[in-house]
Amino acid sequence: MKNILAFLFLFSFLVSCKTSADKISDTKNSSEYGSQEDEMKYYFTATGNEPFWGLKMEKENVVFTSLIPGKEKLIFSPVDAVKAMDANVKMYKASNETSTAAITIQQADCQNSMSGTISPYKVSIEIKNNSELETTKIVGCGKYNTDYRLHDIWVLEELNGFKVFVTDFQRELPRIEINSSENRFSGYGGCNAVSGQIFYEKDLLRFKKVVSTLMACSQGNKERDFLKALQNTTIYNIENNQLTLSNPSGKLIVFKKVD
Repeated sequence: MKNILAFLFLFSFLVSCKTSADKISDTKNSSEYGSQEDEMKYYFTATGNEPFWGLKMEKENVVFTSLIPGKEKLIFSPVDAVKAMDANVKMYKASNETSTAAITIQQADCQNSMSGTISPYKVSIEIKNNSELETTKIVGCGKYNTDYRLHDIWVLEELNGFKVFVTDFQRELPRIEINSSENRFSGYGGCNAVSGQIFYEKDLLRFKKVVSTLMACSQGNKERDFLKALQNTTIYNIENNQLTLSNPSGKLIVFKKVD
């Protein structure tokens, strides 16, 4: 009898531990803006309280969910943003057969009223069903989900339209390692160690706060040209294991993905 009770106690303890571990794992793999899968699929996600609502934006559609009666789940086709001239503010005017929504995204620190989490964007939405005379106005916080494909190690292949060689630098080709989940990068500039932050929005990529060590470089070293091109980047494209960085003036850098 004692052996049976001991076995049952041990079994109950192991089940409890597994359940707790699963809960911890689920917590690590999700946030108030959704799961890791959401971050890979949607380029922008937002949430709000009182009433609870959520917004997920991807290239194929815009999904709004809430606890508002009649607006539990609304799906809109994607629309181009109307951009403010003097601030980082974007407005999307979306509609479907039953509803309309005006979504405004403003770059400004935003604190969740329940969790206290600080997010980089304020979001306001005016939404209504076509049968309603007045719109429902709600506010919340959001963030852009940096393209997960950037999360890798990239070695320089071309700079300002020309193929590069090891002889253009100190001892090896420049490389950067991008951490898309933390929006930062580090690597080697061709002479010095380099690091910095990345700023990401839909169709926009910038390398910011770039710093490097101060080792003297050999004459003719192209590290300075590389870092200048990196900081002039605004556009990126990933194809065939290559990362191409550009701006409206043209192509600046081509990297090759390495494992």
